Amino acid sequence: MIQEKLFLHWQQTIKPFNIEKIAANQAFTDLVNTYSQPYRYYHNLKHLDHILSTINILQIYAQDLPSVKLAAWFHDIIYNTHAQDNEEKSADYAANILESLGIPTSNINTVHQLILNTKNHQSNDLNSQVLLDADLAILAAKPVEYQEYAEAIRQEYAWISELEYITGRRQILKGFLQRERIYFTPLMFESSEKFARDNLEREINYLSL
Repeated sequence: MIQEKLFLHWQQTIKPFNIEKIAANQAFTDLVNTYSQPYRYYHNLKHLDHILSTINILQIYAQDLPSVKLAAWFHDIIYNTHAQDNEEKSADYAANILESLGIPTSNINTVHQLILNTKNHQSNDLNSQVLLDADLAILAAKPVEYQEYAEAIRQEYAWISELEYITGRRQILKGFLQRERIYFTPLMFESSEKFARDNLEREINYLSL
């Protein structure tokens, strides 16, 4: 069950910190409830699990792994497709919760910046690169899984007209293709870059039909 797997992730995440057990469990419950909201067709528990699992694979590149993991948990905690400031609100939300849990200020500041960096998926620092690569790992999924992801994103933007969605989505996809590289870490670049670009081009072609 995904919640059981996520609870193990959560225990790994908070292990470096001396967090009171009841407070830690309550924070986990709140996170699960938020990511389980019915309008989250993609930005849900499955996405969260995928990111955390990918971070575990890429952890050799992180300079501050505990902060990267904490940022992953909170990076989409505020998710409203009508808004333009989800990352800022998620970063502030994370800072408040982590402060209440007694997480050191230095880690909180790092987490806050890491979440902000997910807005444009650009950063030169290694911790951000691990988080960003994990967040975009879905782009390199097998074609069937990628199609499910693309359809889930469309459902999250169901309130947008078809023409408007296609125009905006194509612009985002082309933006990634125009980058020198989608993935920053050597492992993701070598193993996933080509698959991600193939998927992006395939979706653009589909949207152009």
